[in-house]
Amino acid sequence: MKTTPKDFFFSVGAFAALYISAVSLLTLLFQYIDILFKDALDTFYDPYSGAIRFSIASLIIIFPLYVYLTRLINQDIRMNPEKKEVGVRKWLIYLTLFVAGATIIIDLIVLINTFLGGEELTSGFILKVISVLVVIGGVFLYYLYDLRGKWETSKSLSQTIGGIVSILILSAIVGGFFIIGSPQTQRLIRFDQDKINDLSSIQWQIVNFYQQKERFPKSLDELEDPLVGFIVPKDSQTGNDYIYNLGEGTLFELCANFNKESRGYAMGESRIVKPINSEYGYGLENENWTHGEGEACFERTIDPDKFPPLKR
Repeated sequence: MKTTPKDFFFSVGAFAALYISAVSLLTLLFQYIDILFKDALDTFYDPYSGAIRFSIASLIIIFPLYVYLTRLINQDIRMNPEKKEVGVRKWLIYLTLFVAGATIIIDLIVLINTFLGGEELTSGFILKVISVLVVIGGVFLYYLYDLRGKWETSKSLSQTIGGIVSILILSAIVGGFFIIGSPQTQRLIRFDQDKINDLSSIQWQIVNFYQQKERFPKSLDELEDPLVGFIVPKDSQTGNDYIYNLGEGTLFELCANFNKESRGYAMGESRIVKPINSEYGYGLENENWTHGEGEACFERTIDPDKFPPLKR
């Protein structure tokens, strides 16, 4: 049967939405598995990563579009049975079956190869394999039955399956908000990250000042230098200055007020004490900036052997 522009764009749109939805759902499930079954070899994991946000956003927009276009296509075929033979639709179905089948085979090969290699089959790894089998296997079976005309004759079953899948995806999306929090929570976390970036920048400038002048600045205002273009940052959320206190010897303290606890914060901690031991003075280890909710102070001790005053 001749393919009309409507048939072409509806079919291409539906299958494109299918691929994006499947990839987004698997990405989301993999992120959840990484959080719930954290690998000891992973030294850092960001539960507020963009992968979770992007997957949720894609599913919210793309999956309903897929359901809508698929329903329109099935309704059109029920009214005009000859539309089942539209070329572009059949090509896309066979392509989808090929890709889904190949993915399932590769998934099983990876599982068996890992087992035969004597590697540990962790809970997280097994759950990822199962996730691929369930999601991609479901796509494979749906379109295999589609080729046999199952959904044209079983409208109620098609709608039931659509409803079940929609509920499962909605559950996956809702689960994401328990992990990354609401948009307002995300905004507060971004403010906290800005504060950490500011404190890290100030810390480096203090170290540089110490090396240049063999003393600590009396206040943060001394760090400002038009020649190098450094202006002491302020708290982007409140507009207030950051707190800087001098201690004994080569110790100083930087403080800020945070909205949320950071990853790895232990209940009851009031401050984190870390020497500056990075070659560049940043102390970029994430735990160096671990903080609780509210005011947190970070004590830093400069090691004179690693950061000696510069010879003039």
